[in-house]
Amino acid sequence: MSKIRSFVGLHISEMAGCLGLASLVALSGCSHIQIKLGWRVSLAKLPVASMEVSQYKHPGIGPGEKSSLVATFTEPDGTVLVTEGKGKGKVLWTDLTVTATVVSVKKGVLTLPRDPRVSDGKTGHVSITVPSHPDLHAELDIPLRYNYNYGSNNAGMSGSSGLSGSSGMDGMSGSSGSMDPDNPSAGGNGGNGTNGSDGGNGGDGGEGPSVQVQVALQTGSHPLLQFGVTVAGQKERFYLVDPQGGSLTVTSVGGAGGTGGKGGSGGRGGSGGIGSPSGSSGSDGSSGSDGQSGSDGRGGSITVIYDPQVKPYLAAIHLSNPGGATPVLKEAPVPALW
Repeated sequence: MSKIRSFVGLHISEMAGCLGLASLVALSGCSHIQIKLGWRVSLAKLPVASMEVSQYKHPGIGPGEKSSLVATFTEPDGTVLVTEGKGKGKVLWTDLTVTATVVSVKKGVLTLPRDPRVSDGKTGHVSITVPSHPDLHAELDIPLRYNYNYGSNNAGMSGSSGLSGSSGMDGMSGSSGSMDPDNPSAGGNGGNGTNGSDGGNGGDGGEGPSVQVQVALQTGSHPLLQFGVTVAGQKERFYLVDPQGGSLTVTSVGGAGGTGGKGGSGGRGGSGGIGSPSGSSGSDGSSGSDGQSGSDGRGGSITVIYDPQVKPYLAAIHLSNPGGATPVLKEAPVPALW
């Protein structure tokens, strides 16, 4: 029996140790622990002969989008190593130095600013070096693409939630009587619980905000659409869209109706007093009704002013304002927005 206890105790201790180590690695993310466990490698300790860098899946990135880099290393014997992240390899991005223009890079993830005015007409570029191997160097141009389906989503204020009803009061317990056979007396009846109050109704959602859109054509060998979207009380937002595969959806939806308050629970009836005979328990109070949810608000107005040159590309503009007035499209001269 003692041997069995020792065996079980040993395995429990080993399991606890493994779980503790796994938790430590997960919480700390320390690279040296991962290297010790063989989950990652240190480039400083490897004879790397060459390096290449590419984008994961497809080249290019659009405003507000993210993409991943994959760096590949080859050792003199032909062994290939790949970076962590989308590359699913063992090489740490912290072993590399990445310099980027137009785009930004963090742990192998590319990001392009959402405002297209920052990147329009430019090309992203990434340069990667390895401090532990000064002879290794890789360059990569990042094409900027605008054939994405962008969205300008705008909503009204949500309705307020209804107040919950108050709970009813419990009934008083009945007074005690006497159980003495020579002098019996009845116990008093318990008092009835009072009813809970009804929950309040939720408030109606607010109407969607008014949205104005200007659209100009950016001419060239590959025409692009410049959008300026202005929402009441907000700064103008800009989008650059390739009508060959890209689009902009503009929405103005009403706010969601507020939820109704929960009805208050009824008070419990008081218990009958002990006696001969015992008193009757009081009735429970009724629970209050739940309040009704508010109605969703209707969509706000959407007005689009587009330059005559944009007319062949109107299919790239999608508008939605459920319950609101029909969106208005006006053709008028619109100069370049930037």
